[in-house]
Amino acid sequence: MLRRFLAASLIAAAAAVSFAPSPAEAQDRRVQLVNASRTTIVSFHASNSKRSSWEEDILGNDVLEPGQSVTINIDDGTGACVFDFLTVLQGGQRIERRGVNVCEVSTYTIR
Repeated sequence: MLRRFLAASLIAAAAAVSFAPSPAEAQDRRVQLVNASRTTIVSFHASNSKRSSWEEDILGNDVLEPGQSVTINIDDGTGACVFDFLTVLQGGQRIERRGVNVCEVSTYTIR
């Protein structure tokens, strides 16, 4: 009886370890986007740095007025931590920042 219990416990422990998220997968990828500029942010894109094109606009139909902030989850499901950001301001000005580690950065401010 004890032998069966120990065997079942070992199997359960092995299964739990194999399903535990890796350190990169367990990271928080939420970033607070802060508009500290004098211009409205009309779109914001965050793409895995390994991609060659921009993902969809995270703000969608919304905008981020000067002085506003929003918390966004930049988890694309791949376990990646490094992303490129594209911010488009009212008037068309584009601000690109490459190689942002969203597992380490919790705030991204546009000035």
